[in-house]
Amino acid sequence: MSPRTAAAAPVVFEPEFIIGVTKIFEEMIVFNRILGLKVTSIAPTKVTARIDMRNDLVGHYAYNRVHGGVISAGLDAMGGMAVMAAIGARHMDETPAQRLHRFAKLGTIDLRVDYLRPGIGEWFELRAEVMRLGSRVASTRMEFLGSDGKLLSTGSAAYIVS
Repeated sequence: MSPRTAAAAPVVFEPEFIIGVTKIFEEMIVFNRILGLKVTSIAPTKVTARIDMRNDLVGHYAYNRVHGGVISAGLDAMGGMAVMAAIGARHMDETPAQRLHRFAKLGTIDLRVDYLRPGIGEWFELRAEVMRLGSRVASTRMEFLGSDGKLLSTGSAAYIVS
């Protein structure tokens, strides 16, 4: 097989990088801590997390629905984490610490959320992937699912990366 047709080796993140991204999103971004966002997986092409429902997150008291702001903030956080993973995968020639430092300039430019169903459940799964990573802007797509696997909300966002 020639170098042109050889498949690229899949990117595998070092434990140090995974731990660093997890610490940033679960601990250092204080609002994510308030949401109870817990990272469940970080891969170069997709990230997932979970938020457990609790009384502090209720948006409608009669139905025990999660507040729309929790959904929006959770999707925004996931989009940012997906961009971090994609940037980390793009710069595997750097140390994990150097790649983690690249995220200092990351910020949301635009966020759109579509609320499809009421957010009712014991816990929620959040997913995100990068659609395009440019030199200045990244575009993402996100999902907010109930514990039964039903899609409750979707999001798309643009992030400044430089």
